[in-house]
Amino acid sequence: MTSVRVELGSRSYDILIGSGLLRDASSFASVARPRATALIVSNTTVAPLYGEALAAALRGQFARVLHCVLPDGEQYKDWNTVNQVFDSLLREHCDRRSVLFALGGGVVGDMAGFAAACYMRGVDFVQVPTTLLAQVDSSVGGKTGINHPAGKNMIGAFHQPRLVVADVDVLRTLPARELSAGLAEVIKHGAIADADFLSWLERNMRTLRELDPQAVAYAVRRCCEIKADVVARDETESGARAMLNFGHTFGHAVEAGMGFGRWLHGEAVGAGMVVAAELSVAQGLLAADDARRLRELVQAAGLPVRVPELPVARYLELMRVDKKAEAGEVRYVLLDGLGRALLRGVPDDAAAAALRAHGALAA
Repeated sequence: MTSVRVELGSRSYDILIGSGLLRDASSFASVARPRATALIVSNTTVAPLYGEALAAALRGQFARVLHCVLPDGEQYKDWNTVNQVFDSLLREHCDRRSVLFALGGGVVGDMAGFAAACYMRGVDFVQVPTTLLAQVDSSVGGKTGINHPAGKNMIGAFHQPRLVVADVDVLRTLPARELSAGLAEVIKHGAIADADFLSWLERNMRTLRELDPQAVAYAVRRCCEIKADVVARDETESGARAMLNFGHTFGHAVEAGMGFGRWLHGEAVGAGMVVAAELSVAQGLLAADDARRLRELVQAAGLPVRVPELPVARYLELMRVDKKAEAGEVRYVLLDGLGRALLRGVPDDAAAAALRAHGALAA
């Protein structure tokens, strides 16, 4: 096991990374509350695989261990579904000492964290991510929330977990498509912050897709180190943390434009990074050869490199709802060379040209 510390003063916490952690009671000893309730929030896919194993690890550390099983899919990341968590908490008379355990991917983590942020004005929660995307990105940093038909993650709160437990063994039950989706976020971390890591990914992408334990553990740890450093400097995304959204402005527009759940988040981000790299080249920031390297790496991860055939005007409309937009102007995370990122507003016609070059319709 290795660990990464997220330094946030009194709200600092550890990310534990390794094999067999989910079934090991000692992984959760730091959050044990023998007189309180643990509520495991999961979904219909993950709960049958790991729900009882996590419950067994928590018994003896909590007075009660309960389950709340949600429907699986991005299309359920809404008020109706998160209300099921509140229903469970209220029905079981859970108090402020209760701890929620988010067992699943990014959707479960975001909803369980949002419920924890809201219930009784804030209770503790623990992230137990079961997808690669969640282990390297969404479980770390305290972003929680739900979607709105007009935009992704537009309703939410910053609420840091007490602990993150990333067991790489659980990735073996992950469908290949979900694994590729997680690799998009892995690539993103290298693209914005560590060119050497990006080169390592070019050499080791096949090994990662074969789920070699050492390679996966290293990739998860390096991504968590990068994100922990950024979050410690900018917890609420007022500056540097926005760089973690490389590819996401275009990607979120893909998800909303196609209908949540049609494209996986990582698939949309993969194509979004390719478009953002194209825009970076057009802005004179990135060499065309580096944009090609990034596109080939995204493709090697099994991800799309073209966006869906939606009209450019629709993409621009959706991107104006992005959280980084200011006064209706879209600001994009662009690459100032591999391993460096910046935030910049660009004219609509420049963004439209990059979108058209990678699949968007002109009209």
